[in-house]
Amino acid sequence: MKNCRKKIDFILMILLCGLFFTGTPAIYAQTATPTETSTPTPSTSETPTPTDSSQSKQDLQNQINDLEGKVSNLQSQAQTLSSQIDVMNNTITLTQDRIQATEQQIAGLKHDIAVSNTEISKLNSSVDGLTKSLLAQIVATYENGNLQDVTLLATANKLNSYVTQQSYLKIVQEHNKKLLYDLDTAKNDYATQKQYFANKQTQMEALQTQLQGYTDQLATQKADKQTLLTQTQGSEANYERILAQTKAQLASFSGFVSSQGGDSLLSGQTVCDSWGCYYNQRDSQWGGNALNGTGYSLASSGCLITSMAMVYTHYGHRDVTPQSINSVSSNFSGIPAALLRTSISANGISSQRVGASIDSVLSGGDPVIVGISYDGGPYPDHFVVLISGSGGNYVMNDPYTANGNEIPFTSKYSLGSIVEVDRVTM
Repeated sequence: MKNCRKKIDFILMILLCGLFFTGTPAIYAQTATPTETSTPTPSTSETPTPTDSSQSKQDLQNQINDLEGKVSNLQSQAQTLSSQIDVMNNTITLTQDRIQATEQQIAGLKHDIAVSNTEISKLNSSVDGLTKSLLAQIVATYENGNLQDVTLLATANKLNSYVTQQSYLKIVQEHNKKLLYDLDTAKNDYATQKQYFANKQTQMEALQTQLQGYTDQLATQKADKQTLLTQTQGSEANYERILAQTKAQLASFSGFVSSQGGDSLLSGQTVCDSWGCYYNQRDSQWGGNALNGTGYSLASSGCLITSMAMVYTHYGHRDVTPQSINSVSSNFSGIPAALLRTSISANGISSQRVGASIDSVLSGGDPVIVGISYDGGPYPDHFVVLISGSGGNYVMNDPYTANGNEIPFTSKYSLGSIVEVDRVTM
């Protein structure tokens, strides 16, 4: 196609020089008459009309709008197992409808792309035909030499012969001007169709990416529903118990953060060295992100997630960040699903937290994650990573404290506040 455009530009240059620069036509009486060369008509290039929206498409969009409102209303209601299942069912149906609507858009784009491709082929043929006609006319012209009007007048037998030849030249000139106009029109139509085709291809790629996203969402939503049913065994009492436990744990995290000054975001916190990387849960890179899509944030409740990410980097997986763990919904449990499971995955690497003894793990060169109860309650309020030390003299990476890498554990917390000790295996 690039060669086609170069050919057009070359012909236009020749014609402009021959017809307009000299001020006289470059074709003389000895050339073939214009009617002897067939002139293809350039294809009329029109942007393919997008397929009309059918009533079924409009009905589908109306259903999507209704479901969005319904899901929003259900989410705002008091939480019970039945209401949560209603939310999940309607969310699944909403995603299925979005998939269907996206597939319809893709089908329409495929049609437009096919029509545009056909139009480009027609224009290409038209340009080739016009180019051949112009080349034939130019060859016929210059085979007879570039005679000046004075020479032509001297060789004419009679004055009326000269006049006849000049009239002929005018006809030829007009004919070539029309060829020039047709070719320029074809060139512009060709460029328009190429741009239209490129735009549709870009839209197609965006919709295909969107479709894959909806497909992944649907799989996650169905898995979450099955997890909820498994956890609660269909019992409202079990649901209420798990809900209460989750809220209590999250309240402990939030209470600790509030007591320490809040969940304001920080910048420039990440530090990587030979041990691994230090991360802060309040880092602006991820601190404002929702915790597994819930109403909690990493800044307020992401201490354990951030601690786990730091341990991953210690074992060589420096591409893992808190958001890497947060982006995998199956890593979470509870109602809402905001508590990190003991077995998780990040960037395809699985790990597990198991109970351990601090000194025995640290003596082997491995880090330890410890949960502390800052207010003396039954649940850990905060998690940190112990990276070295023994006998109570420990060095930690604290995911909450600003620039909290490699600081003494007892400078912030007491040994008696430790209520959980975990070693991470991969």
